[in-house]
Amino acid sequence: MTISLQLDAVSGESSTRRALTDISLAVAKSKKIVVVTGAGISCSCGIPDFRSSDGLYSLVKERYPDIVLKGRDLFDASLFRDSASTSVFYTFISQLKRSIDAATPAPTHQFIQTLDTKHKLVRSYTQNIDGLEERIGLRGSSSQQAKTSGKKKPKLKSKEVRNVQLHGDIHRVRCTFCSTEMPCTEEHLHAFENGKAPNCPECTSRSEARVARSARALKIGTLRPAIVLYDEPHPLGDDIGTIQTMDIARKPDMLIIMGTSLKVHGLKKLVKDFAKVVHATGTGTTPSGTPKVQKSWQGKVVFVNKTPPGSEWSDIIDYHVAGETDAWVDKVLEDWKKMRPSDWEIQQTLDHTDESNGFKVVKETATKTKGKAAPKRNMNIENMPPEDPFSSQPTSPSKSSVSVPSSPSKRRQSASHYSDVESSPRKRRDIAKIADGMDRLDMSERCILFADATNAAKNAGGEDLVMGELQPPKAKVRRASASVIPKECKPRTRNVAKSRVKVWVEIGKKPSIS
Repeated sequence: MTISLQLDAVSGESSTRRALTDISLAVAKSKKIVVVTGAGISCSCGIPDFRSSDGLYSLVKERYPDIVLKGRDLFDASLFRDSASTSVFYTFISQLKRSIDAATPAPTHQFIQTLDTKHKLVRSYTQNIDGLEERIGLRGSSSQQAKTSGKKKPKLKSKEVRNVQLHGDIHRVRCTFCSTEMPCTEEHLHAFENGKAPNCPECTSRSEARVARSARALKIGTLRPAIVLYDEPHPLGDDIGTIQTMDIARKPDMLIIMGTSLKVHGLKKLVKDFAKVVHATGTGTTPSGTPKVQKSWQGKVVFVNKTPPGSEWSDIIDYHVAGETDAWVDKVLEDWKKMRPSDWEIQQTLDHTDESNGFKVVKETATKTKGKAAPKRNMNIENMPPEDPFSSQPTSPSKSSVSVPSSPSKRRQSASHYSDVESSPRKRRDIAKIADGMDRLDMSERCILFADATNAAKNAGGEDLVMGELQPPKAKVRRASASVIPKECKPRTRNVAKSRVKVWVEIGKKPSIS
């Protein structure tokens, strides 16, 4: 059963205030919100809607009283069958395009962008053709950046699209023959104001190229606004259906519908599909088999519009907020900031250090967004090497003398592995014994311990090296035994090492010459 709430009666009934506060709390706590909008959110921008008494249809009748056209017929695909109705359509579209160019995004558009900034928006679906969502940073499905490039038919990049334009974009034109799209320029608007459609430049260039080759000329199409009329298929219908299926699979927990009368069949089906998934949020069973209890703020479908919904929506829409969409979003943001102020805190990061007063100066930055890397720290300041306790000069904190250690887990290595200061006690004792033994030796008597036998040169001190004669070893006499033992039965004996030639060196003083 749909509960109707009058937004103007907030200061009166306590039940209405409580219900509106609960809706604001649901917006603040929900994590996956789907937004569906219509022409009602752009009324405050100076763009008239299509169904109210002072809407766009009434203005069409006043401006063209001789043309018998209903409001729906002006945006029906059948108007291209008649040249007169086609001229009226082009003239009216040119005036609508100029009014949209002069408009600015409303607070409702800013509210949708806020949901996207807070990472709560699953996606926005709109019937509007004004493209105001693109101006606040929500990339639309008609944007060229959201489509693949190449020779094949362009497709939508689902991750790039944040706002699905169900009825196209008035800021672009499309060829009726080759379906080429391009931005709508002032030249195109001038032709539309005169009730004419400009020729497609792509078709014209291909036809002229064929004529230059003495071939048959091709048919040249005309340009029309790239909007989707009633009873007309959407050029990106398959891609939009894929995006909708992906969003349903993400299981959104809230659906907000604003500024639409829910009369179009395709939009009605889209809303019902999303509402079914939203109502099922938080239900089911736990792994242990016990049923889940849905939280009070989960699974809400909210409809914000001046006129109430029809009876067919009684079991689908939970709350109908009667009033302006801009006033409702202002109240939601006000309640949100009061109930959850932590969602609106501004993150502070270190800018620089003021050494004069000893305080750190910080700058305010936007809340940290998902996917951005954390700011890099100054490694030269934080990773100061430890002071050397055996160094006579203190380390300077200047940038040139600071060295960053390769790894904090590795121990600082000394200059020498055999340092007598940092070595173990046993190693220090061994080093002391060696030094003591070296001091006791007479270096003059040691001189050279090893020398080449053929070297007879004088040493540096002027002393001669007297080489002794080498005594050749005595030859061993092998006696033959009486019994001869076969070779194969003879036991093996160890090889006796050959005697080495010994060299002795006699050091004598050089005889004086008289």
